[in-house]
Amino acid sequence: MANNVRSRRIILDLAVTLDGFIEGKNGEVDWCIMDSEMGFINFLNQIDTILYGRKSYDLWGQFTPEIEDTDTEKGIWELVYSKEKYVFSRTQKGTDSKAIFINDNILEEVNKLKNKPGKDIWLYGGASLITTFINLGLVDEFRLSVHPVILGEGKPLFIDIKQRLNLKMVNTRTFSSGVVQLIYHLNRN
Repeated sequence: MANNVRSRRIILDLAVTLDGFIEGKNGEVDWCIMDSEMGFINFLNQIDTILYGRKSYDLWGQFTPEIEDTDTEKGIWELVYSKEKYVFSRTQKGTDSKAIFINDNILEEVNKLKNKPGKDIWLYGGASLITTFINLGLVDEFRLSVHPVILGEGKPLFIDIKQRLNLKMVNTRTFSSGVVQLIYHLNRN
């Protein structure tokens, strides 16, 4: 009997400015547009695991919405809370009540995760974790939402990439907010 279960995909899904930054020079992301038209809740329902670098986890992995935030924003955060979380850190070890920490053997540990039953996996970031995953060939899908803003400086999306990656465009979507979502798969041929 054939096993038709596909391995889980690692999806890099993030917002980026037109000039290629994922945050401003002071870490600001106030330029990031969130609207229901972009289908972020659908994306969150497609995944069951989130991968963070330690700094990103400290900033966003345990984020609590404000009382004045909309019910939609609170619903998004409830979905985020419901996911299994893995944090890649050289210093923090073990697990806490909300996440499992991975300190080494990234390739082996991530391949174990990909081969476990479940939904797809969101590579949240930060920048150095994204670089590590790209250089190890672990990103299966690049889902970039290009925002209509030029910052001029900040933290670039891609740094220290060691080899060329050939990608295949699988979808583009344009939203009334001016955001353009580009979805590429890694061309493994």
